[in-house]
Amino acid sequence: MRYFSRAALLGTAALACYCGQVSAEPSSTGDAVAVESFCRGLSKRINNFDAQQCRDADLQAAAAVSNARRPLLYRDFPAAATALAPKRVLILGGIHGDELSSVTVVFQWIELLKSGRYQRYHWRVLPLTNPDGLFADTSTRVNVRGVDLNRNFPSPNWTSQALNYWKKKAKSDPRRYPGPSAGSEPETRWIVEQIQQFRPDAIVSVHAPYGILDFDGPKDPPKKLGYLRLQPLGVYPGSLGEYAGLSLKLPVITMELPQATQSPSASQSGRIWSDLLGWLDKTIATPASP
Repeated sequence: MRYFSRAALLGTAALACYCGQVSAEPSSTGDAVAVESFCRGLSKRINNFDAQQCRDADLQAAAAVSNARRPLLYRDFPAAATALAPKRVLILGGIHGDELSSVTVVFQWIELLKSGRYQRYHWRVLPLTNPDGLFADTSTRVNVRGVDLNRNFPSPNWTSQALNYWKKKAKSDPRRYPGPSAGSEPETRWIVEQIQQFRPDAIVSVHAPYGILDFDGPKDPPKKLGYLRLQPLGVYPGSLGEYAGLSLKLPVITMELPQATQSPSASQSGRIWSDLLGWLDKTIATPASP
């Protein structure tokens, strides 16, 4: 199984900018209250989202919290005891807080995972990685400090390129501000440590609203997932694709749903899920030919 040292995860230059550690272990106190508040908040913010669906997901609160002290929640779905050397898949939703549909789809997948039919893999699911952005008075792409988490990952080129790229290429767009330093945000650091501790064989990150399928890293990409067709977008300094896909050599599938506030139907997300499983079975679970 793949193991990454901290230096490999962050890159030599970015390591100096990595400010503090964020534990991925669950908190021993206040979990039930934190999860209940989280679920009630989602039901108020996302149209047609039932708080009970969130409660039934049985999420755990990590010791890490967001900038505004909101819980960072996750759930593991371990592989069956009979599975030999099961591959690991990390699923991320809500890196951008105004992409509400990305959160809903991940909860739809949690419902499928609860059936126990997909235990040939070990899954770790993080349904909302930017809670401060989503729960802002008006949901925002950035977190509470105005940082785009998907430009804040400590890719090796962050120090030399991220701020300059933002100023020149992104025209200092505040929605794409990469932060004062690589890994400056606790939400980013938590995701980084999930990658380090969980050691995924593939990462699936759900976004909106381009209506396409993006891919970075090794392996042959899926040509489609449901109604999403492959159309690579490229990477940016500090993006998850740059950090995990190109630097860590992990397959990173980025789903761009067609709308940010209107979620796909359960049948649509189910077709995406089915195609994802087919790609994982063919590309990740099957050993490469010698």
